[in-house]
Amino acid sequence: MPFLAFTYYVNMPMEEVAQPNQPGLVEKVANYLREHIVMDHFQPGQRLPERTLAVELQVSRTPLREALKILAAEGLVVISPNRGAVVADVSPADMKEKAYVLSVLEQAAAELTCANASDDDIAELQALHYEMKASFLRRDRQNYFRLNQDIHNRIVALSGNATLIDMHANLSRQLYRVRYLSNQKNEKWATAMEEHEAILAALEARDGKRVGHELRNHLGKTWVKYANGEPLA
Repeated sequence: MPFLAFTYYVNMPMEEVAQPNQPGLVEKVANYLREHIVMDHFQPGQRLPERTLAVELQVSRTPLREALKILAAEGLVVISPNRGAVVADVSPADMKEKAYVLSVLEQAAAELTCANASDDDIAELQALHYEMKASFLRRDRQNYFRLNQDIHNRIVALSGNATLIDMHANLSRQLYRVRYLSNQKNEKWATAMEEHEAILAALEARDGKRVGHELRNHLGKTWVKYANGEPLA
């Protein structure tokens, strides 16, 4: 399930998030909680009390519990009999392992996309890239990050490999918070933008090996450093 735009649920009044007559209530609550975890409004180790959240979101505890189960399956929340739901606190070692696997998946996806994508597909990626570059020039980190994730997810989707796409989506959800926070704190933003330029150039040239290398290089830097607690400068 792809992530929705950051600000949609975070900026939406809580009473609008959880109208009982709206379809997909569980998904809406899950999205709301997910974005707050990602943006560090709910921090690792913090309890998510059902009663308080149900009142704040104006929902019954049943859809809230189902939403928490979704987040638990994604690795964002841990549910225990004694403490209830708690925001997961993933160790740097676990994060590094997940980051490595995600980079391998994106490398493989990029190589497949070079072979399988149509010219229109590549043009769509170029258009997203230009939008992201415009956000970079405006210093709009929030929109830049949203478009950045759209590009990565689109490259994976264009691979056409359903198993790879599913594994990537699961890992992406678990690493989304790290990627978001590293984007906010990255002092070498211009370097990240240059790396994306190289990725797009390799895609346009249909150079599978080069685009795979560029993606691994791009993914293996800033946000992996963040996961290890290293300085981002």
